[in-house]
Amino acid sequence: MYKTISANDLKTKGISMVAEEIAQYGEAVVTVRGKGKYVIIPIEKYNELREYELLAALAETRKAIADGDYTIETVEEHIKSITHD
Repeated sequence: MYKTISANDLKTKGISMVAEEIAQYGEAVVTVRGKGKYVIIPIEKYNELREYELLAALAETRKAIADGDYTIETVEEHIKSITHD
């Protein structure tokens, strides 16, 4: 569960309001014109989510290598292939 905070409330009440909501709900969604726009989470949670993202990328890379789905090329060859020059 999360608490929504309007951008106006954030502007007028500041970070203390955010801290209270995160302490109670673990996260908060900032709304702009009634629609969710941003999520505020503690840095520890962000770091955990980032680690999961990196582990997923590593697993994807390992699978590509195992499947032979990669190319060996020089830096110059790679630059040429991505710029289509």
